[in-house]
Amino acid sequence: MTPVLTGRPGRPAAATREAALALATDRFLAGERVDVRGIARELGLARATMHRWFGTRESFLGEVLATLGEERLLAIRGATAGSGGKALLNCFDSFNRELAGAVGLRSLLANEQERALRILTSSGGIVQPRLVAAIERLICDEIDAGKFAPALAPSSLAYATVRLAESFLYNDAIVGIRGDTERLREVEAVLLGVSH
Repeated sequence: MTPVLTGRPGRPAAATREAALALATDRFLAGERVDVRGIARELGLARATMHRWFGTRESFLGEVLATLGEERLLAIRGATAGSGGKALLNCFDSFNRELAGAVGLRSLLANEQERALRILTSSGGIVQPRLVAAIERLICDEIDAGKFAPALAPSSLAYATVRLAESFLYNDAIVGIRGDTERLREVEAVLLGVSH
């Protein structure tokens, strides 16, 4: 009987895509540079494998940041009491404050400002569209539960929420995070139609 070959030729990867993302996330959260070669070496992976999985370093960083953002939004919403627009406001405010205080984000912006802003704010990238989609899902959950009736379409409201956060949190004029969370909360409250 002839053996049946499945999958790709060559040696199987020494680690998984998820392991690479987890290690990169740990490095990012610690405020360390996410070094694709170093991560590949540490996990026993070929650089070609990392490239096949993620493409460029920017794409790899984008995947790390988008995945982390989605996970944190869900966790924060799960820990936020209540429902409707007020609960969404509290969730978004907690998320924004977490971003403003994130060591990894501060480090990335300080050391790679131009690249960081491109990764975080480009509508053609990975992070912004996935955060918009994650926020839209949270908004739709409240609408579906009959707890929220926004003045805007959920997609527009989600997009505006993310773009507002970008403009209030990230400072492209100087290195660092502006972190103007108080005024951001005020504007998001108006957008969501609730008192803050």
